[in-house]
Amino acid sequence: NFAVRYLLRPPSEAAELGAAGLLLAAFSASVCSLLAITVDRYLSLYNALTYHSERTLGFTCAMVLLMWLLCLGVGLLPLLGWNCLRDQSACSILRPVTKDNAAVLAVTFLLLFALMMQLYLQICKIAFRHAQQIAVQHQFIATAQATSTRKGLSTLSLILGTFALCWIPFAIYSLVADSSYPVVYTYSLALPATCNSLINPIIYAFRNPDIQKSLWLACCGCVPSTFSSRPRTSSDV
Repeated sequence: NFAVRYLLRPPSEAAELGAAGLLLAAFSASVCSLLAITVDRYLSLYNALTYHSERTLGFTCAMVLLMWLLCLGVGLLPLLGWNCLRDQSACSILRPVTKDNAAVLAVTFLLLFALMMQLYLQICKIAFRHAQQIAVQHQFIATAQATSTRKGLSTLSLILGTFALCWIPFAIYSLVADSSYPVVYTYSLALPATCNSLINPIIYAFRNPDIQKSLWLACCGCVPSTFSSRPRTSSDV
């Protein structure tokens, strides 16, 4: 998008619409991926007994494909008329998307964020309930379970907090600003939103034992004994 806007002089209409479409598709995929992970975490706790039998590889691939098709559909919106090339005064900060259409996208994002927060709250409630049930049955592991639950809550808080810090300023700015605002403001707020996709894998790698196992297998072809003997807990999701 930056190359089309500032390196191609003058940029063609097709190139400008295509660059905007790719940007919308990428941003949509980032948000939808986090939403899908949140839903998957919730279902893994809510349907713990049947989760592994229901979430087959084919089902997972189908959901990923459906999500990307949806995001590509969002990316096609500028080509289908969501653009201000005929009326420059109607442009938003996401030029060539119009102000009204940018507001729709921003409100949709805020609604998805509210849904994610609600799901994370439900995950916390289920995790606490599981911890209490285990503590009642096995008093001797109550302390370990409480530690695991606290770790799970801190992981969820870190992921959700990072997501909010990276995305909400950009979404709110899209609601109140227009194309007359300095472009540097747009890029300074869009950059953290883009970097959120780089930060999340680091968080998962340091907090999720399943991903740590995969990294050990990919790097050295082995898994430390501490992973193989460790039971799965609520903090893993």
